[in-house]
Amino acid sequence: MSNHIPTYQLGQLTTNDAQGVFFLGQKPEIPKIAIDQPYRSNFYKLGVCVNGHAEVSINLDTYQVVPGNLVILAPHVIKQWKYMSPEYELADIFFTRDFITTNNHVNPDKFSFFWAGAKGVIDLLSPQPIINSIRFLQQKCLEEQTYKDDVLRNLINSLLYEIAAIYTAASTANLNRGQLLVADFKRLVNTHSMKERSLKFYAEQLFISPKHLTETLREITGKTAGDWISEAVTLEAKILLQSPSLNIAQISDMLHFADQSTFGKFFKNQTGMSPAAYKQGSDF
Repeated sequence: MSNHIPTYQLGQLTTNDAQGVFFLGQKPEIPKIAIDQPYRSNFYKLGVCVNGHAEVSINLDTYQVVPGNLVILAPHVIKQWKYMSPEYELADIFFTRDFITTNNHVNPDKFSFFWAGAKGVIDLLSPQPIINSIRFLQQKCLEEQTYKDDVLRNLINSLLYEIAAIYTAASTANLNRGQLLVADFKRLVNTHSMKERSLKFYAEQLFISPKHLTETLREITGKTAGDWISEAVTLEAKILLQSPSLNIAQISDMLHFADQSTFGKFFKNQTGMSPAAYKQGSDF
């Protein structure tokens, strides 16, 4: 099995990604891509589960997806669909940053649900309005009209703001103080782990003591801060090792290890193989 973590382009979902927006099932000739293996993308995805169930890993978290769940996938996160039931179905939309930001339309990265560490799956109390919005977008995408792209951009913008209001309420609902702390910690790890590895740094960012952070993480996640940080660094290392233009010494520097040897020991401890062996297995 290849260890390569690819970055899929929207064009690999459809034979024509010129308009930068796509709906699954819109074209029957969709090529097969290995989403059951870790990957990144150059596109955003929003979808509501309408049938069946699935299991997806997004960066450091694994989610069960069932009807009524909203799936939110940003380009930069590492995704892996570990399971999909035969009847699994989403009402979903895919779009690129270039498409949505044309003519100074809103940048999707301003929305917190696309930020590093954001929840990738949330439960919708009323999923039908979002499903209807996506279905309406799909209908407009299939129509031929003079200002179709502008219509699609404005409709996607409206959908993003609609989801923003839902996400803000749902992402913090019914979470106790400790769970909110863990969520904030994960967000910080996804943002800073390439450079910052110390427990003290994250505790200071969260305005708590290192001891309190350690105890909270162990109680709620069963992992230490070091475990979470190491997993995040390992994921990023795998991404960098797939690049033919970067050597291992450069990657070690980018990840702020003291030297290449230290990076090699860390990576082998995490994966069971050396960076060189992993990189060789990731070559095209």
